[in-house]
Amino acid sequence: MLTSMGSSHAGGYPSGMATTERTLHATADAVWDVLADGWLYPLWVVGASRMREVEGTWPEVGARLHHSVGAWPLLVDDETEVEAATPGVSLTLHAKARPSGSAEVTIRLEPVGDETRVVIEEDAVTGPARLVPKPVRDMGLAWRNVESLRRLAYVAERRSARDG
Repeated sequence: MLTSMGSSHAGGYPSGMATTERTLHATADAVWDVLADGWLYPLWVVGASRMREVEGTWPEVGARLHHSVGAWPLLVDDETEVEAATPGVSLTLHAKARPSGSAEVTIRLEPVGDETRVVIEEDAVTGPARLVPKPVRDMGLAWRNVESLRRLAYVAERRSARDG
């Protein structure tokens, strides 16, 4: 199941951020394993094109991923930092996306039997992206995160099937 809700509420969470959700056919631990492997970031995050470095403490608070955004030869080096993490439950990131600014992204994992409901809440917090009207910004983020969740499902579900 896949739902894109713009800035409406998801599972009782306060809104104000673009919210997108999908139920993955993998356990929360399996999904967390993908999130916790920083080298997999460009496989599932739309826009991230390559990894340059993953700090050894990833995904602990303060750890950063050093990635590039764009397509060769027009690549911009950026980084994403962990703001909060509860293993197997949630991950909050401060993601830089120059030149458009930076975003706060929260990923929540909610077990549903042998599956996991994954909710992504995201919004721009700095830069020119904040000048885009909120409904338009939410539509773009929802589109992007629908695809990111589709990719996360591909990775987590296939790894889960392989390991299980």
